[in-house]
Amino acid sequence: MVKRTSFERDDCPIARSLDAIGDWWSILIIREALFGISRFGEFQKRLGLAKNILAVRLRALVDQGVLKIAPASDGSVYQEYLLTPKGRGVFPVLVALRQWSEEFDDRPEEITTILVDKEKGKPVRKLELYSQDGRLLSAGDTALKPRAAGKTGRRVVAS
Repeated sequence: MVKRTSFERDDCPIARSLDAIGDWWSILIIREALFGISRFGEFQKRLGLAKNILAVRLRALVDQGVLKIAPASDGSVYQEYLLTPKGRGVFPVLVALRQWSEEFDDRPEEITTILVDKEKGKPVRKLELYSQDGRLLSAGDTALKPRAAGKTGRRVVAS
């Protein structure tokens, strides 16, 4: 197996995120967990993923703090993989990916589901980015600027 480049220490938060959840199997495992799947066999059946690859991906998601291992809720000898708050935080990312695909996919008619609000049964509105004062923002309305001090206390210098 080819060793991946790690972005764990990269300055870019997007690169760091990809280091934690950026492979497609990890994203699909998180998707299934958000739908309530929690057991190894359920993930394997739903994703059709080889057991060895699934085991590696689950371990990585546990190591990243996206999932945690817990005893089975039914009292059996099995264990479950449950989303942590960090894992549940991926939900808006998955919604953004879904909505991007719905808008730009070459064959949108093949997408067989829509995301709806459970309470009202209505489709979810497209995600949008707003300023603190409520203005709708596009990429051209945003910029990156150096942070005065990071969490580690080190000074960030613009290049």
